Amino acid sequence: MTDKTYSETHHTDKNNYDYITITNDENKVRIYTLKNGLSVFLAQNFDAPRIQTFIPVRTGSNNDPSDNTGLAHYLEHMMFKGTSKLGTHNWEKEKVLLEQISDLYEQHKAEKNPELKKEIYKKIDEISQEASQYAIANEYDKAISSLGATGTNAHTWFDETVYKNNIPNNELEKWLKIEKERFSEMVLRLFHTELESVYEEFNRAQDNDSRLVNYELMDALFPTHPNGQQTTLGDPEHLKNPSMKAIHKYFDEYYVPNNYAMVLVGDLDFEETVVLIDKYFGTIPYRELPKKDLIIEKPQTEVVERTLKSPTTPRIQLAWRTDSYGTKEAMLADITANILSNRGEAGLLDLNINQTQKMLWAQAYSLGLKQYGYFSVVAVPKENQTLPEAKEMILEQLELLKKGDFPDWMLPAIINDFKLQRLKGLETAEGLATNLYDTYIKGRTWKEELSEMDEYASFTKQDVIDFANVFFKDNYVVINKEKGINDKLLRVDNPGITPIKINREAQSEFLQEILNDKTEDIQPEFIDYHKEIKTDLVRNKKLSFVKNKYNELAQVHFIFPLGSDHDRDLGISTQILQYLGTDQFSPEDLKKEFFKIGVTNDFKTTSDQLTISLSGLESNLEKGISLLQHWMSDVKPDQEIYNQFVETLLENRDAVKKDKNRIMTALTTYTKLGKTSRFLDVISKEKLESAKVKEFTDRMKKLFSFPYQIFFYGKDFHGFKNYIPNYIVDEVFAIPEPKKYPEQEITGTVYFTDYDMVQMEMSKVGKGQNVNPENFGKINVFNEYFGRGLSSIVFQEIRESKSLAYSAYVSYAPNSELTHPDYITTYIGTQPDKLQIAVDTMTELMSELPEVPVQFENAKNAALKQIASTRITRTNIFFNTLRLKKLGIDYDFRKDIYRQIENLQFHDLKEFYQTSIKPIHFNTAIIGKKENLNMDAVNEMGSFREVSKEEIFGY
Repeated sequence: MTDKTYSETHHTDKNNYDYITITNDENKVRIYTLKNGLSVFLAQNFDAPRIQTFIPVRTGSNNDPSDNTGLAHYLEHMMFKGTSKLGTHNWEKEKVLLEQISDLYEQHKAEKNPELKKEIYKKIDEISQEASQYAIANEYDKAISSLGATGTNAHTWFDETVYKNNIPNNELEKWLKIEKERFSEMVLRLFHTELESVYEEFNRAQDNDSRLVNYELMDALFPTHPNGQQTTLGDPEHLKNPSMKAIHKYFDEYYVPNNYAMVLVGDLDFEETVVLIDKYFGTIPYRELPKKDLIIEKPQTEVVERTLKSPTTPRIQLAWRTDSYGTKEAMLADITANILSNRGEAGLLDLNINQTQKMLWAQAYSLGLKQYGYFSVVAVPKENQTLPEAKEMILEQLELLKKGDFPDWMLPAIINDFKLQRLKGLETAEGLATNLYDTYIKGRTWKEELSEMDEYASFTKQDVIDFANVFFKDNYVVINKEKGINDKLLRVDNPGITPIKINREAQSEFLQEILNDKTEDIQPEFIDYHKEIKTDLVRNKKLSFVKNKYNELAQVHFIFPLGSDHDRDLGISTQILQYLGTDQFSPEDLKKEFFKIGVTNDFKTTSDQLTISLSGLESNLEKGISLLQHWMSDVKPDQEIYNQFVETLLENRDAVKKDKNRIMTALTTYTKLGKTSRFLDVISKEKLESAKVKEFTDRMKKLFSFPYQIFFYGKDFHGFKNYIPNYIVDEVFAIPEPKKYPEQEITGTVYFTDYDMVQMEMSKVGKGQNVNPENFGKINVFNEYFGRGLSSIVFQEIRESKSLAYSAYVSYAPNSELTHPDYITTYIGTQPDKLQIAVDTMTELMSELPEVPVQFENAKNAALKQIASTRITRTNIFFNTLRLKKLGIDYDFRKDIYRQIENLQFHDLKEFYQTSIKPIHFNTAIIGKKENLNMDAVNEMGSFREVSKEEIFGY
């Protein structure tokens, strides 16, 4: 953790490519710049024979034309549609029709008469039908999944569009060939069906409360700059009136090699990799970027206050505009945010607001963007508090900052925590690759990024005080989010799209070349858990050890075979512990002590297990164990704090019942397990309010006298074995018998909960046979082939062909424990007027497993390649054994799954479908606005029953 000096060093590799490294960079990143301006970031990580790839493009919604917002995001979607070689089986005929469609969109955009616009759109729909005969949907995903890729996705934000894949390292050249093809040209096929999917994404966003608040916040903070004036999803009027010509122009201007980078981290050879990248991407010509005027915001000189309403719990958000990422002001804003909130540990808001339960919740954060950024505090008041009162409580904490009323140790501890978090982030291929692409997007050098910690460490307490006094003035934005009806919701009408032809069995010559170009297979490696996990017995406790080969961080886990099924009050007991201290430390001081030594604690209660975990620098781990056990054995019961905790807990329960995502989760669980599930077996309000805190603290005091095992992840097993006996007490108590919860029979009932939202969300849940590990290979391929992913049957039909939903899937989930049933779940989020056709489509798809031989082979091979190139590392080595034990397995079962998939034929999958899936009956969960519910569609699914939030949450 010592400070280092970083400097750039220039080299030339054996193939005469120039590159830069940074002195003292432990990750040994190489940075190349090809002749056409393409930046290449390479680093090695040998955890698995795979490579994490990102292609970050330095453009996002901030570069959208003002009359075509949402364009960058929509272009990102279209980048998955293929090219003149990929995604078509007759480009010459398709091209003519796409040009006609493009011209019609220009007419549609220019036309002001609504009726004439509809006529033009009918013509677009008609020609799109004809064009779809030549298109091959999702062929990019078929090509990329044939490599064994995972994590295939992309995202668009203010100044970035990033394309993502994690690939086996033996498929690097084929991946480059595919990516070079799609980055070479833009073909806007299946345009109007994808546009409808973007509408659905827009509708989905309107039902996202946090996003709506953020839109309002950014608009107020940036009244001129695109940061606040152009959302990623775009203006709905612009979405309804797209221009294919504008998208082509945008692609030609910004998707040029001098404006994007190749970021590859994994099991790779530096020299071979850069040669391959140059072979494919080096041929794409350099092009001057369009000139762009810098937009400067006027300084904010007054408080700007806005109010919006939605069904969720009230909250307030304050924000101050900052300078750009990497500037002194942005860094001081970041430090200040962490003095207020450092991951819930020992910040001023953490201790003075959350720990003392003065509000339900408060948090500060800082976000630095390429141009500008902001510092913000979010607070959720209690029911008896007003938003203005919450605001005053926030401002009081800022006054403490201005006065320097925070401990001297805080700043060094925060910087140390920054370093720890960076260390954790950079130890994985994905973490390092993410940091590299983010650095590129922001226009910083890798040297600047590595030197950042030293810059943070150079700031003094006085610097923070001076900053706070200058920065925190009446120049901020206030967003009051009140509970009520959101009168700003926009409902986009279904334009009436005719389902297009999918051509599931067609293949382009390009895809055939990819599939026929065989690479030498990576041989799977199956872990010997008995060899990788060292075990010992220390004072009658099983002790397991896995060596950390990467850094100085360590973890210890105390794992109790005791969960909420054994004791319903266990979870509450661990929660109340967080608010209590000891004779030696106040609750606030305990938080501070853990933060000072850089050790975090975590209590996780499941139905059958309690895990208490500590993680941090290995050199401080024993101090953390000592502090933890002092806290638990000497916890001081305080009835007043407990009463306050109960009040907060009950208000949080009320807040949860207003959150759409939590409601949908609860409704789906109710649909699956019924009214006698453990989910509904909650401690009642009456019991909580009448209980004595000592009932809960006594549990904590005697917890370490129950049976448990210990898992240590670190470097020095010998040293750990020497000191851990000092913290083990005699085993006195036995594990009580767990309560049994019956799993309900599925009766074909439709459960509905009313909620004011734009979309309808529907989830169907069916109970299968008891789990059988011999089916895991079939389940793996079924999900890949039929239910999940961009090239699955369900995605193609629901989204690509009929544009019924942004998100749709079918997922078969094997149970994690023997003698318990598997469950199959279908999900669709769609507009109310599409519910009927969505239900009919899903029912039709589920009636018989479609046979598409090419797609089946692709799904099967993809599954094999993923297993072959996956390696089990770090703490997963141990925790996998715990999961397998519940299935009666004591070895790496992936070996059997691999064998099952290797020998799998389509008739095996079909037989599995016929016997294990087709006979299943389903219950259905639907959430949405009742007045929009299509009862004809509902009645087709079963008997209807409206359930209240109290019924589905159990309180």
